[in-house]
Amino acid sequence: MLSPGDDMSEDSAPEPDTDRDGEGCDYQRVARAIRHLAEHRREQPGLAELARVVGLSEGHFQRMFTRWAGVSAKSFLQVLTLVDAKRLLLDRSVLATSLDAGLSGPSRLHDLFVGCEAMTPGEYRARAAGTTIRWEVHPTPFGHGFFAATERGLCSLVFLDGPVDEPPQTMRRSWSGARWVRDADATRAYAEELAARMGGAAPRPLALLLKGTSMQVRVWRALMNLPAGRVVAYADLASAAGASSAVRAVGTAIGANPIGYLIPCHRVIRASGALGGYRWGEERKRVMLALEGARGNP
Repeated sequence: MLSPGDDMSEDSAPEPDTDRDGEGCDYQRVARAIRHLAEHRREQPGLAELARVVGLSEGHFQRMFTRWAGVSAKSFLQVLTLVDAKRLLLDRSVLATSLDAGLSGPSRLHDLFVGCEAMTPGEYRARAAGTTIRWEVHPTPFGHGFFAATERGLCSLVFLDGPVDEPPQTMRRSWSGARWVRDADATRAYAEELAARMGGAAPRPLALLLKGTSMQVRVWRALMNLPAGRVVAYADLASAAGASSAVRAVGTAIGANPIGYLIPCHRVIRASGALGGYRWGEERKRVMLALEGARGNP
């Protein structure tokens, strides 16, 4: 089992730094360790076992994990059970929770973290005709991230298993009228802000441009209004979005979320406490929830 001494373990000959853009990037190794923790949490795997799973020495694994997660593997283990998910599950409306937090309403929660606007019906029908979208793939705490932005704000953040040389076809179809320009400088600030938030820095205002149906936009806004670090069941999210009788449509909207993590669809779980699916993989969802739970913030 992990003991207090494990957290201070160091090796005399640490391995070289991992390559964030390669197959051995920190995210992939940490995800593998977290998967092992989740599958064997009842056995309380120790530091040596986790290091062996990812192919690192104990000291290097501990440094890498703490640098990535901000907490030790031992602390992470404490939040990897379904009991934690059930404890976080909202049993009241988003409105009641936000009022209890001393805010005027859900919109104030949203204002604290991110600003967004939806495309007008005319813009939606025109499929962004005449719009220039600048894009690039940047490393993120959750693997490669495809970032795309217009002059009005970030319009896409999707997680990939590796780098790409052109925008995904799903993006091109959704924004078929747009002109696509590869531009790392235009998207780098969004990637840096995501990394800063995951590192515990105070969030800076972000502008998002949402392209979706009226129902989808309502669901995405409701997700952004979730109190920090909380998860929600599908039915409760449907109620918060004003669509209590349309749980299936809410599920479809979650699956169509164009901006990963910042629109936190990873926080939607089943009423039983089970994680449920995730557009970018259940393993990535588990990592996101565990990291938020361990740090006590989004």
